[in-house]
Amino acid sequence: MARTPSAEYLVLDIETVPDVERWQRPEMPQGESHGNNSPFPPTWAHRIVVIGCLLLDHGYRLKRIGVIGDAAGSDPALSADQRERALLEDFSRFVGKARPVLVTYNGRSFDLPVIALRSLCHAVPLAWYYRDKGVRYRFSEEGHLDLCDWLADHGATRAGKLDAVARLIGLPGKVGIDGSQVEGLYLGGQLETVQKYCLADVAQTALLFLRFRLLQGQLPIEAYRERTGALLDALAADGRVGEVLDGLDREHLLGTCL
Repeated sequence: MARTPSAEYLVLDIETVPDVERWQRPEMPQGESHGNNSPFPPTWAHRIVVIGCLLLDHGYRLKRIGVIGDAAGSDPALSADQRERALLEDFSRFVGKARPVLVTYNGRSFDLPVIALRSLCHAVPLAWYYRDKGVRYRFSEEGHLDLCDWLADHGATRAGKLDAVARLIGLPGKVGIDGSQVEGLYLGGQLETVQKYCLADVAQTALLFLRFRLLQGQLPIEAYRERTGALLDALAADGRVGEVLDGLDREHLLGTCL
């Protein structure tokens, strides 16, 4: 299904923990602990605990920011499988109805394959993912624009992690925590901290997306500055990504310091 020029953009990021019910960590050599050296689970063994989203309209203006299935994701009466299934159902239902262009950073290699495999696990239909070629075709922006893939020229080079590329354009990169702490925080009942961390990445991915539109020539410099300034103001009014806003270099991000 082809996108129209009025398509909206859904900036997406997920946070996961190992699915220890279906996957066991390999034994570590004696004397070594897991921590940052913990083996990375295979794609199918990542349990999704947060799906963070930021929706932009066709003019790159903020419509909403938040986490999918917030109530189900934090409901202690539900099992881990039930919570994950509810997140996936809400996400698939929204994308299938709204048909936005997905915007991710490394989503083609991680986020979308994890969503697909966990939907397979929980019998959640993902028809839009398989019926719409543009979502999975890496050389088109029609259904999914993976900024990491495009900045790496589709595998010709390495783009770097979001933390590094964000700092390259004046954003703070990782704030508060990093991905290695997500499992411990989640198991410790600090889901809100994980959600906040996810939304910080989503916000920076959205701002990087606007910068990429400038790079592509799709946004002239003055339009880029106006849209970026408007997004920063909207994020400030929302209040959930204050650490990102406090840590960025506004002049560098807007390109006014050169």
